[in-house]
Amino acid sequence: MKHLIAPSILAADFANLQRDIEMINESQADWIHVDIMDGLFVPNISFGFPVVEAVKKNATKPLDVHLMINDPDRYLQAFKNAGADNITVHYEACTHLHRTIHAIKDMDCLAGVALNPHTPVALLEDIIADVDLVLIMSVNPGFGGQRFIANTYRKIVQLKQMAASANPTLHIEVDGGVGSANAAQLIAAGANVLVAGNSVFAAEDPTGAIAALKRANESVA
Repeated sequence: MKHLIAPSILAADFANLQRDIEMINESQADWIHVDIMDGLFVPNISFGFPVVEAVKKNATKPLDVHLMINDPDRYLQAFKNAGADNITVHYEACTHLHRTIHAIKDMDCLAGVALNPHTPVALLEDIIADVDLVLIMSVNPGFGGQRFIANTYRKIVQLKQMAASANPTLHIEVDGGVGSANAAQLIAAGANVLVAGNSVFAAEDPTGAIAALKRANESVA
């Protein structure tokens, strides 16, 4: 599977969000990653439904919506209606994860589950066959620009091994501290979706930064 690039608009210029969405549209990016934070599950607040709707109106790439919120079941339909193509919920926020995942799939969205850095991959054993996507957080969620946690590589390898027989087409997504310095190693470990925030939007040439991430697999044997 050719790896995908999902620029995270949490790192975009909010005063020029339409410009940044148009840049992503014209780039080699595959998805647009949208982080939703409630100030409870994580110590920050980000976008609400109006912003997701505005992004969807201007986007030509699928919206990869990551719900870093408590009790996400209450809002699944609302995010679908706002324009989400993929919806990822946190393992740590879902009491009835199997039900939540199938509710997302029933809305014709890709269904994902995210793991915080301290959460073992092994906990997904009984749900791995049901999900479309697993998002490995390589920083503690809530803020952009954090340092990459090296244990992420081991978790990706474990997840890839777990998915090999149960779900070989699984999207293995990594979010946090992803850039040109570690993209090839992440892909070699088994990741096939890279979320990139500051490494794209803080670059002098964001389109070029996306293209470089897209080429990262060229150095992977």
